[in-house]
Amino acid sequence: MNSGQINRRHFLIASTAITAAVFSEPWRLTAAGPGRAGRQRLDLNGSWQLSRSGLDDWIPATVPGCVHTDLLAAGKIPDPFYRDNEKSLQWIGETSWTYRRTLTVPAEMLQFDHVRLHCDGLDTLATVKINSRELGSTDNMFRIWEFDVKPFLQAGTNSIEIAFTSPLPLMQERQTARALYEWIGPHEPAGRAWVRKAPYNFGWDWGPVLVTCGIWRNLGLVAFNRARLADIRILQDHSLAGKVGLKIEITAETSGAAALQAVVSLNCAGDTLSASTFALPDGAGAVDITINEPKLWWPAGMGAQPLYEVIIELREGSGEVIDRATRRIGLRTLKLLAKDQTSSMRFEVNGIPFFAKGANWIPGDPFPNRISPEKLRRYVADAVAVNMNCLRFWGGGYYEDDALFDACDELGICVWMDFKFACSSYPVFDPYFMENVRAEAGDQLRRLRHHPCIAVWCGNNEIGLMTGRKWSAKSMGRADYDELFQTLLGTQVKELAPQANYVSGSPDCGDVHYWGVWHGGQPFESYRELAGFMSEFGFQSFPSPQTVAIFAAPEDCESILSPVMQWHQRSGTAGNQKLRDMTRRYFNEPKDFASALWVSQMLQAHAIKIGAEHWRRAIPKSMGCLFWQYNDTWPGATWSSVDYFGRWKALHFLARRFYSPLLVSGLEIPHRGEVEIHVTSDLGETQRGAVAWKVTDVAGNALRQGRQPVDISPRGSAKIATLNLLPEIGQHGISNLLVWLGLVIDGKMVSENLVAFVPFKQLNLVEPGLEIRVAAAVNDFQVSVTAAKPALWCWLDLAGTDARFSDNFIHLNTGEYRQIQVSPTAGMTVATFTEALRVRSLFDTYTTNHPIYVP
Repeated sequence: MNSGQINRRHFLIASTAITAAVFSEPWRLTAAGPGRAGRQRLDLNGSWQLSRSGLDDWIPATVPGCVHTDLLAAGKIPDPFYRDNEKSLQWIGETSWTYRRTLTVPAEMLQFDHVRLHCDGLDTLATVKINSRELGSTDNMFRIWEFDVKPFLQAGTNSIEIAFTSPLPLMQERQTARALYEWIGPHEPAGRAWVRKAPYNFGWDWGPVLVTCGIWRNLGLVAFNRARLADIRILQDHSLAGKVGLKIEITAETSGAAALQAVVSLNCAGDTLSASTFALPDGAGAVDITINEPKLWWPAGMGAQPLYEVIIELREGSGEVIDRATRRIGLRTLKLLAKDQTSSMRFEVNGIPFFAKGANWIPGDPFPNRISPEKLRRYVADAVAVNMNCLRFWGGGYYEDDALFDACDELGICVWMDFKFACSSYPVFDPYFMENVRAEAGDQLRRLRHHPCIAVWCGNNEIGLMTGRKWSAKSMGRADYDELFQTLLGTQVKELAPQANYVSGSPDCGDVHYWGVWHGGQPFESYRELAGFMSEFGFQSFPSPQTVAIFAAPEDCESILSPVMQWHQRSGTAGNQKLRDMTRRYFNEPKDFASALWVSQMLQAHAIKIGAEHWRRAIPKSMGCLFWQYNDTWPGATWSSVDYFGRWKALHFLARRFYSPLLVSGLEIPHRGEVEIHVTSDLGETQRGAVAWKVTDVAGNALRQGRQPVDISPRGSAKIATLNLLPEIGQHGISNLLVWLGLVIDGKMVSENLVAFVPFKQLNLVEPGLEIRVAAAVNDFQVSVTAAKPALWCWLDLAGTDARFSDNFIHLNTGEYRQIQVSPTAGMTVATFTEALRVRSLFDTYTTNHPIYVP
């Protein structure tokens, strides 16, 4: 080991004392001067310059950002998403890059006792210089780094330079010396586990290989004198009825023996509930606060999400404020309970077990700086809009921005929070690696632990599936697995967030990942053979034609098997063929390229619906359904329900129905000619209503109908009736029947469903005779859709214009009508809107000479 490595190790270990406690406020230059005990902060975000290291080809750059987005903005590279441009841009990740800028440091800032360069995120192997003098190096994208810069700065103009080294040579060198077993695709470089960098950056089976570098989070100077806030931990006590106790622990970083005190204020909805002042001997202290008549935080669908604001001021003995920080908390208990004789693994909030409904979250872009807080909030709002209450933040990405957790706090989405380890063995045998991870976990736990939305911290994704008794060419040794994911990370959680739930990995914590359908070719109905907390399962679809047109040229859209369509498919070389084969199992052959895209979405939605409804019927044997996946990192064929541009696929519209708080669902049993009718409730009170059913032929002729009163128990599921349809099958044929279900509460239809005995391709549907009426409303349009005959998978679309739809991909029976609100992103008149509006159903996707099914 050379001296540079020794110094780097020393700095890395020493830097573990630096926390995120006081750096959550927006960067700014404060007014506090050197004659005061306060603090100054100088924002270094904004305009920088970028060049390939060793060259003098500087271009404008933006911080936070990354090399790819800077090259794009400068017109130096084409869009990496278009066609197969990704291939020609691999040189960027293989190249080392340097960022530089000048900064003006006020003379009064240098009169402070301490001046630090604070870096919230450097991606990844970086060397930092001020005025050409080296401060130190970094090697972990997920850590918060600080450097003492006072000896290197001068009043007035200074220069800063951060040089980033490509991680690929280091990965290759270490992987050659000792190969770590990993699951990688044909386009992906080996050895990603050797660097602490977002694993998906090197490609995944739903995303591109675009190896980034750059200053990816905020950066600036921090100046302070005798002390500053270093750590804040808030613990809750719910043991007394009608009260919640808070214990607020504060640690200050100090230099000298100045007397310190803290003032803690507690606010809720703009009202100050309490304020306490207490001493901080040796820079540390705590205060207990009791909240009477507390307002509890609940997941979406179970109650409100009130948030309390804890404001901490650090003061000198004279009472002068020298530092300040704020934390928002929610009052709740949230436990992860293990599987027992009656229930699967499950969450319990404020003493009440609940069914987790949601999906898996992946990074929303290869370049995190392109994801705004507004976009993150829209994603969370769209999850709540379809009755989700949980998202799993998967382990192959990065630790998401505060804005995403803030939105989950405010809207009631529970977060399953993976540490960033996925699908690879890791070098636990390297003490330096372990200390690096320990510091990373400490930074992220301190930054995020106060968020009420975080339901569980999880050590990794699927590494337990590749673990053996000993290390081998295809396994990670179990002892080392336990050392990292149970001992190191488990201890960090216990020490820094002792009231949090922690599990070492998924699915080895009692949850279930099932990929027998997509990877194993099993039918969708195989989901009904499983029970448990389903944290991963899924089936792919294509995005809409509008999205495909953004990354593909017209000649690429002649077939889903065209080279470019295949390039944007990362689940092996046969992914698109899998979609075609499964389409043929359940649907008729689509008549053209666009129809193939739309039908793939129906196929995906149908698959996930089968699983989701089954697991909700199985309560409490199943207490969670998180399908793979919610969002996209680029446009292409993936498992997402919302595509890269935020457009809802058919699956997302159906999620609103199969995740409805009150659900009526049917289970067909073809060999007995029966349909079981089930009712499921997530609500906390008994509901009284009625289930109505109607049996028709595919032309909409009524064959039988009925209605049955029902009392729906809280948070449970029950079979309330079984329809024996053997007489109708004998008279009309099994492929000629549709069973329409409805659940009515207080005169309102709260859930609808459709059941058939055969796949959609075997239904001899007739022309539905769809008609629409358009009425203008405020900033949107109301579209009434009616059908003369049953219209399955009826959907609206606007040619050439984006829009938000209140519903889509609906089933209409004869004579039914549905109102759908359509909100175009661009202003339109009634005439232009009506001209652009398209309404279609499954019948319209068939080949022009599709065969009529003959049983």
